[in-house]
Amino acid sequence: MPPKKRNSGTTQSKEMKPAAENASPDKESPELSLKKHGDKDAEFVILCKSLHVTDPVCDRAWTLWKTIQESMDEAADSQKRLWGACLFVTVTDMDATCFTLTQVLKAVSLSVKQFIGLVRKLDVNLDTISTKVNSALSRLEKKYDVILALYQRFENFVLVMKDVKPLVRETMRTCWTMFLLAKGRALQMEDDLVISFQLLLCTLELIIKHCSPDLLQPLYKSAISKVQSPPTRTSRRNHSKTKSRAVEPEVDVQLLETLCKENECSAEEVKNVYQTSFMAFLESMDLSRSPDFPRVNDVDQQYEEHYLKSRDIDGRMFFDGDETVLAPKVEIPQVERTPKKNLSDEDGLVIPPQTPIRAAMTSIQLLRGDLTSSGDQPSANLLTYFKHCTVDPTQDVQKRLETLGQVFSQTFGQAVGPHCVVYGRQRFALGVRLYYRVMEEMLKSVHKLLNDSTFHTSLLACALEVVMATYGESSFKNGGYNHGGGDSAETNVCFPWILNVFNLAAFDFYKVIESFIKADPTLSKDVVKHLETCENLIMERLAWRTGSPLFELLTQEHESGGAEQVETPANFSQPLQHNHTAADLYLSPVRPGHRVLPPDSSSQTSSQAASQAASQAPRHPKSNSLSLFYKKLYRLAYTRLKMLCSYLLSSHPDFEPIIWTLFQHTLQHEYELMRDRHLDQLMMSAMYAICKVKSVDLRFKTIVTAYKNMANTSQETFKHVLITEGHYDSIIVFYNQVFMQKLKTNILQYASTRPPTLSPIPQIPCSPYKFPNSPLRVPGSNNVYISPLKNTRMSPSIMTPRSRMLVSIGESFGPSNRFQKINQMVNSSDRPLKRTLDHGAIPKPLKRLRFDVDGQDEADGRFVTNGAVRQIILATRLG
Repeated sequence: MPPKKRNSGTTQSKEMKPAAENASPDKESPELSLKKHGDKDAEFVILCKSLHVTDPVCDRAWTLWKTIQESMDEAADSQKRLWGACLFVTVTDMDATCFTLTQVLKAVSLSVKQFIGLVRKLDVNLDTISTKVNSALSRLEKKYDVILALYQRFENFVLVMKDVKPLVRETMRTCWTMFLLAKGRALQMEDDLVISFQLLLCTLELIIKHCSPDLLQPLYKSAISKVQSPPTRTSRRNHSKTKSRAVEPEVDVQLLETLCKENECSAEEVKNVYQTSFMAFLESMDLSRSPDFPRVNDVDQQYEEHYLKSRDIDGRMFFDGDETVLAPKVEIPQVERTPKKNLSDEDGLVIPPQTPIRAAMTSIQLLRGDLTSSGDQPSANLLTYFKHCTVDPTQDVQKRLETLGQVFSQTFGQAVGPHCVVYGRQRFALGVRLYYRVMEEMLKSVHKLLNDSTFHTSLLACALEVVMATYGESSFKNGGYNHGGGDSAETNVCFPWILNVFNLAAFDFYKVIESFIKADPTLSKDVVKHLETCENLIMERLAWRTGSPLFELLTQEHESGGAEQVETPANFSQPLQHNHTAADLYLSPVRPGHRVLPPDSSSQTSSQAASQAASQAPRHPKSNSLSLFYKKLYRLAYTRLKMLCSYLLSSHPDFEPIIWTLFQHTLQHEYELMRDRHLDQLMMSAMYAICKVKSVDLRFKTIVTAYKNMANTSQETFKHVLITEGHYDSIIVFYNQVFMQKLKTNILQYASTRPPTLSPIPQIPCSPYKFPNSPLRVPGSNNVYISPLKNTRMSPSIMTPRSRMLVSIGESFGPSNRFQKINQMVNSSDRPLKRTLDHGAIPKPLKRLRFDVDGQDEADGRFVTNGAVRQIILATRLG
């Protein structure tokens, strides 16, 4: 008989009781008291009771509902869904263990994606959705995406069986549940796609070798080793009972290698996962030496306990085809196509879209393949360079790698999960190979740095970030913020995690990024973009943290240079040169006593400088690293400002250069405002200030609404702004209490008849990082590319951009009229060259978005430009 379909609704009473017992930290009964809630809607109270929430949760969720109900456009029949969203927000903020995500999804009849979208819509006020809730939502969404990708791949494995009979279906359900349990126990970071997929292969190996050969497809039937057989009672009796002898995992190597080959996965890595994490899981299930297939009820019961403890998604619902976990429908306007050799029909070869798992496996294969010829030790050429240094750095390099390798693998294991230290060692070994290879490529320009510890640590960190990004373990959650709830710093290996592991300053890491990319042309486009995003994140926020060497450089520059600017505005219109090397940056004058400087460059004191005329003041050599940093910073800042202006001020094009002048002035002369803050916080404040003095009614809630639509932004940026030490508040409070107070005199100048001279507009270059292996767009075309096929990375079978024709010159291509179609596309001028913003209207602001000091919206009144300062430029309050 087929197994009974699981119904969460019928098991709620069994599931709820253990969860509800620990729902509230106080001593009152967890059972909801109906007498206390007569002031609430009866249906809401019934929903709360069905989810076993406590009285405090019920009260707080109802208060939240009353706060947002007037601002929501939901129909009356979706009121229950909003209540469910309010309850989820409340239990997340209160750390209450009342119900799981799946239970509330079933109660309000929503899918995961629909529910997450609805919760985010609740953010009608600045403080409706806390950073803690936002982090929890991001974690849930990432976990759902990973499980969905894994299940879609698992569905393909069902074809391993010749037919899906009830018995086979029950076996595959047990396999899926066992995998979910193994993943939950092995990984603290359950959104790790690569290790999770490797665990899935291990689970499939176990299930397949327990299946009857008659049920298997020929490929897997022949893959099962003939020598592999279940252990006899005698052989098990001969196993040593002492802990001194390790238990050999009974893995069918040939079968596992077949599974890895079919899925383009490293057999070496999967075997490692089997012998560590998966064997530990089997031991915990008492299955490591058992010839018997695991019992369905045992696996199901143990997963039930894990799922209730995690309080989020019941992964078994994927197998049941439950509506709560159905994949969102994605409409693809045109199937991806690529040319096929000697193809006679007109349409070419149809290739399905690349899945997340296939993309990850391909990237890892390419990285491992590129590093196959690289050694774990310095090459002979590198050693020769080392020996010719004034001080041979060989021993220091090896000692540093040994120390940092232990730190990295241990910290990786602590973040990812038990038994994962060995995976950290694997990642580190790949990073070391890349580190040595890139160092050798950079030798001519960095030979002066071979005894510079900061350079070596930065180079190694960059190599490891490439490895981590390739394995999908590093991304950008919350723009580098780690405030409140969700993934804690201990279980988050996203950038800038590597900087924390190595205790490396972001500003020092930044110095090596460009040289690293130039030195390794084999880096994939995705990895280069990842490193470029790291660079931007450092310029936006990370380099401005307290303790950063950037502030020491700025202080030194301003004290010694007087009014001289770190980057002359006259240079803004000049192209950004990218011919500097890492040595130019690491050896440029910085912290006295920390770098080798000319004898007379750091011996002068500020008192001596103050006693002399400005023209005769002793000067520190100008810092190359600081100058380049500011060149890039200004260009990044202006790019983001231009984007925001295109959203909001298309009817006032003359405002953009004025806002930029104030913004640039702040970065140059009031750089302390950036300490522990974000570049975009100053950008939004500058825009608001200029609109105030120009009597344009542009409110912060409108600015924030537009800002949220920009790429690479986080709600943390406008919700969690440093006001005073240890105190954070909204962007409007920052503007009123900090930004405006510091710059009010300068701001008011823009309202006078003689405003300040406008700063030149920086020239915005294309990315300095060339992609020699990437397809190049034909000028004047939106969808015609020429792809140099010098590297297997970009072969047509891998590169499948949507809605594009790919032509491999020199290969048979099919009908000649295909070139006619390409000519038509090149000559067509009615399609935009790139996606642009709609300049027709200002975006609709978030409803009742609260930003000011008293928690009220800004006043609607007009402002007189020649009135008092606070009446002119302070974000005023109602009342």
